[in-house]
This record gives sequence, C-alpha cells and structure tokens, in this order.
Amino acid sequence: MSSNNKKVWLITGSSSGFGRALAEAVLKHGDRLIATARKPEQLNDLVNQYPETVKAVRLDITNKTAVKAAVDAALEAFGRIDVLVNNAGYGLIGALEEVSDEQIWRNFDTNLFGAINMIRAVLPILRQQKSGHIVNMSAIAGFSNELGFSIYGGAKFALEGVSEALHGEVAPLGIKVTIVEPGPFRTDFIGRSLDRAEHSIDEYEQTVGEFLQFLDKIEGTQPGDPDKAAQVLIQVVNSDNPPLRLVLGKYAYSKFRKKIESLTAELDAWEQIAASTDFETVGSHS
Repeated sequence: MSSNNKKVWLITGSSSGFGRALAEAVLKHGDRLIATARKPEQLNDLVNQYPETVKAVRLDITNKTAVKAAVDAALEAFGRIDVLVNNAGYGLIGALEEVSDEQIWRNFDTNLFGAINMIRAVLPILRQQKSGHIVNMSAIAGFSNELGFSIYGGAKFALEGVSEALHGEVAPLGIKVTIVEPGPFRTDFIGRSLDRAEHSIDEYEQTVGEFLQFLDKIEGTQPGDPDKAAQVLIQVVNSDNPPLRLVLGKYAYSKFRKKIESLTAELDAWEQIAASTDFETVGSHS
C-alpha cells in the first residue's frame, strides 16, 4: 500500500478491548495510527512493532486541553486525520435510584461529552480536507436498552441522537458518520470497564439484579469476537456507502429487530388516536 493510500486513524481508548483489537488490525492493514490511552505506556509494544506508523498519545477525552493536544499530535505526526473512532468509554450498572450523582455525571462525561469533545476538535480538519469518517462506538443498549443500564444506555442513546443529526450536517462536506452497536463481545467491558452502583435497593433485585447476574454469567464467554469486529470496521471505513448504523453480533441483531417490531406494533395501535391531535385542515370537508 502506497503512503498516499494509507488512512490516518485516531482511536480513543486504544489500550484494551475493541480499541486495542482495532488498533492492531489498522496497523496490520498498513494504515497509520494515533493510538490514545490514559496510560500510553500500555501501547509500547505496538510502538516497538510499528515504529513508523503508530504514535502513542496520552489522552483523557474529558479534558479539552488534552483533546486538542492529541489532535495536534496527529497532525504533527502524519499531517491529517482520516478516521476518528470514539471508542473510549465504560459501563455503569444499577437502577436509576441506586447510582450516585457522581457516577451519573462521570459516565455521561466520558460516554457522551468526551466523544463530543473529540468530534468538535476533529471536524475543522475534516472540513478542510473535505473528507473523513467519524465512527462512534455505541452499544445495542444505545438502541434497545437493558434494565440497569439507564445511565450507560442513556448516554449512548444521546450519542446516537447526536450522530444522526451530525450525519446529515456533514454529509454534504464529504464527511461520513457511522454508529457502531455491538452486543456482548469478549472484552473486559463486564470486568474492568463496568462500574457498579454504590449501593443496592432490595426492590430492584428481580429486575436489575437479574441482568447483573446474566452479565456475570457470560463474562469470558461472550459470543462476539473483537478481532472479527475490527475487520468489519476497516471494511466499513473503506466502503463508498457505509451504514449510519452498524449492528454487530447475532445477539444485537435479535434485540434490534425485536425493538423495531415492538415500536411498529405500538405505532400502529395508537396511530388513529395520536393523529387526531392535529388541527382540522381548512376545507377538508369539501
């Protein structure tokens, strides 16, 4: 691959999970990479293996000064940014009543506002280039939420809403947007990357408690393969007509389709009553 055809990726949260799998795949593909992490020393093996095509950068996406420094580092190293992958994030499980104010704020600050910080920092570059691709890592909980994910899923729902509007805003500028909605993948999301409510309330044991038990049960045996997902993401980024939404894994597909069917049934059931709230059209009797 010639250097003119190599894309420059900026991936947040590159040290583990999806971010790490995608970072390795991007470099094997021959592209160039700004790999970011709170502890960039965790990326030393990648830098040693690909010294010419990867630069590790310290980044806290909730810090706008650090965000600007990371974007500047990308331009200094490779002169452009072609793909931004907003991957950094973490889960929070607990009933809405169980989680603390601080837990709510920190989760939204990372999963929503951190991604917005990155997008706003990169957009001027992509506009000038008249090209680029923004990939926002959501979750199937960002479309069909789970009990206990009111805050985590809520932050991802918000990110999807931002992404939908952004998609239309930047399409005429040559910039593409894709929302990625994975189901359970074999990463450390359930373990290290899942924050838990600071206190529990017995009444939620039959709802949130059951979902938490499900997560603990599948830890280490999740059906999704992060390496396969990384290859699909590279294919999407290199597609002339990438999807706005990319649903990953059979579990996620099943939940997505069930929600669409449920929404359609509910919409049809209430259509006449809901439509009756419009003003009567003048002259409609003639």
